[in-house]
Amino acid sequence: MIDLNKGGFPMPTMVDSTVQQWQACIDACLKCMQACEECLSSCLKEPDVQARTMCISMLRDCAQLCALSAQMMSRGSQYAKQLCQLCATICESCAADCEKFQDTHCKQCAEFCRECAEECRKMSA
Repeated sequence: MIDLNKGGFPMPTMVDSTVQQWQACIDACLKCMQACEECLSSCLKEPDVQARTMCISMLRDCAQLCALSAQMMSRGSQYAKQLCQLCATICESCAADCEKFQDTHCKQCAEFCRECAEECRKMSA
């Protein structure tokens, strides 16, 4: 079923009640993915980029897993809960890595990672 938003673009409507109950987690995963991508780009421009190689790698993993988790939940996959358990673990690790740096983008990313981890834990319970 397709609905039109204010801009006139087709937007999917959630028919499946399972997907509806997972919407907060889907939203958190998408926000975290975006924060990780933005943080990664900013870290690559920092003068101490060599000191950030582990964090940059973790940011890539976290962004990709958050995107995949949102996709799996959106289609009501039978493996969504297991994937979200892993996503929570990786988001926590990514937050810990980001917190080692004092940049605003790292602090904000850590915050989004922790929020996503919390939502993923709720969803997978």
